Amino acid sequence: MKRSASLFYIITLLGLGQAHAQAPTEEIRIAMEGKFPPFEEMDANGNLKGFNVDIANALCAEMKAKCKLVRFEWDELIPALKAQKADAILASMAITPERQTQVDFTNKYSHTPAFFFARKRRVPYVYITPKRIAGMKIGAQNGTTNDKYVSAVYAATSPIVRYESTKEMYAALVKGEIDLVLDDSVAGYYGFLQTPQGQNFEMVGSSIVEQKYFGEGAGIAVRKGDKALRERLNKALAAVLDNGVYLEVQRKYFIFNVY
Repeated sequence: MKRSASLFYIITLLGLGQAHAQAPTEEIRIAMEGKFPPFEEMDANGNLKGFNVDIANALCAEMKAKCKLVRFEWDELIPALKAQKADAILASMAITPERQTQVDFTNKYSHTPAFFFARKRRVPYVYITPKRIAGMKIGAQNGTTNDKYVSAVYAATSPIVRYESTKEMYAALVKGEIDLVLDDSVAGYYGFLQTPQGQNFEMVGSSIVEQKYFGEGAGIAVRKGDKALRERLNKALAAVLDNGVYLEVQRKYFIFNVY
């Protein structure tokens, strides 16, 4: 009887230890905007979906952590991170010198160029310059690298109209309130040109990759000095790039390489 009781006690302890080992060790709050399809958007049930969401979940799985996705407006993402309302930002945020003064970044997880979009045959140039589109109204999402680029390069010759979301920006383009917009090439292609409202529009000019404005790709932002999380994310990113998980996620959304 005594031996049976002891055996039961040992089995119980082993079972509790196994259950504890299988439980998620932590929760990582990852911030996104949710208004940048197909990288991130909301589904019919109000849940986040898209490339960034799947990459976030893949990284958390690799780190054996639970992902909690939290939404903020674009210009609130970095303040929310600083205020400890999130642990990381995975929102196609370009790694730029200006942002590096506020947050630390992982290695890049995607890199896609910017492109202008306009109504078909409205801007018939292979290479766009301020002089060629002088007077045309240019739309950009407020506070983004696209906004900073057109403000620096085109504001002297063209009115710049800023919008809080790309949805509002493209709606204005369709209505003819602006002549062209600057957006990420992949987001604009899939999120606008491949939709019914984008059928009479096209990519114009050539790709824009000036590192001064667009950095070296999109990275995951963490709070300044959070070396531990940054290194864990970099290790997880290297793993999903190596084991084929990143490629599978990419194939789900794109027909070309976004890394």
